[in-house]
Amino acid sequence: MTLAAAPHVNTGDTAWLLAATALVLLMTPGLALFYGGMVRTKSVLNMLMMSFVSIALVTVVWLAAGYSLAFGDDIGGGLIGGLDHAGMRGLGPASVHGTVPTLLFATFQLTFAIITAALVSGAVADRTKFSAWLVFVPLWTLVVYVPVAHWVWGPGGWIAAELGALDFAGGLPVEITSGASGLALCLVLGPRLGFKKDAMRPHNLPMVILGAGLLWFGWFGFNAGSALGANGLAAAAFLNTLAAGCTGLLGWLFVEQKRDGHATTLGAASGAVAGLVAITPSCGTVSLLGALVVGLAAGVVCSYAVSWKFKLNYDDSLDVVGVHLVGGIIGTLLIGLFAEKAMTGGTEGLFYGGGLAPPAKQLLAVVVVASYTFAVTYGLGKLLDTAMGLRASEEQEHTGLDLTVHAETAYDHGVLGHGAPVSASVVHSVQKAEHQA
Repeated sequence: MTLAAAPHVNTGDTAWLLAATALVLLMTPGLALFYGGMVRTKSVLNMLMMSFVSIALVTVVWLAAGYSLAFGDDIGGGLIGGLDHAGMRGLGPASVHGTVPTLLFATFQLTFAIITAALVSGAVADRTKFSAWLVFVPLWTLVVYVPVAHWVWGPGGWIAAELGALDFAGGLPVEITSGASGLALCLVLGPRLGFKKDAMRPHNLPMVILGAGLLWFGWFGFNAGSALGANGLAAAAFLNTLAAGCTGLLGWLFVEQKRDGHATTLGAASGAVAGLVAITPSCGTVSLLGALVVGLAAGVVCSYAVSWKFKLNYDDSLDVVGVHLVGGIIGTLLIGLFAEKAMTGGTEGLFYGGGLAPPAKQLLAVVVVASYTFAVTYGLGKLLDTAMGLRASEEQEHTGLDLTVHAETAYDHGVLGHGAPVSASVVHSVQKAEHQA
């Protein structure tokens, strides 16, 4: 049977999901730029590589077993799927998931798994062995992301089927999972050299803004695509995503202006991302008013949360914990307050007459997912650290991972002007300045 003859395929839904899948995949290069601009000059390429290589690593694992374990028929009491579709066995052009081809649905879900793994890298930037990252990503995808995805979205997954907690586009499997994993790895690795002593400012804020813009663009596919159809729910999720990103940005800038006396470019980018993180689980469950509140709450709270690392002494390099874990928790919990029947088709939040049950379910889901993710990631990190070492050497970290690991530099300071060679003293001065930065 050809695709055109498949009885349940809707061409409009399929066209939209094809576009949404491409948008979500673009988010990982966008994240690479966002993270790359936030690190110091000496490790920007390493940061880009950690995101880009995640695309390849997660894709191989997902096609081999990840999709089947996450979205195959449940075999473990709501905990995990089977291996009936390992290697994408039994899935062809005629296979249908809802109104779209199953292969397209699997690819769409793959892009979620990719960016979730890449998000974790921001917490351990500047000090992680690249070889260890190549091993960590596939293992983490299988033992952390895949089970949580099954709990939330898989057939018979316990969070959706038994608990009844809501998560439209990934607050639990993506945001809370990446943030809790980032925290666990921070503790395994320890802080960067010079943490709380040396200035570690972003080296390229235009790159940060460009990355944030690409993330925002891709997020429309992430959230509206999760409707799995070209319909009114997708349109509502699309608008909620835009609205929450805006109020997140404004909320963060308000805090900066009030607290520090100036609104920053980095704050604008971070605030928009915080709002987008928080609306991810709730974009298909709350009204526009709820979306505005969710984004604003995330922008305000996350702007304070990113400073917790200095008080609690965990070195979350690029604020994955402060933005993704905290923002994901905010967005997931606020579903219990702001969910509306017109969006969910049934469940209503506390503020709309749903009582205390919805907030309680959302809270339980957050606690279980965060706890499981943290514990398993911490154990995996310790195992890899013992087996092969997770942290780059002090010399590599001091010099920079770009040169010592990849034998490259992001910016060539060897020539000046129209090809004129630079003196050794100038090169030394530039290298010294880069190190101090």
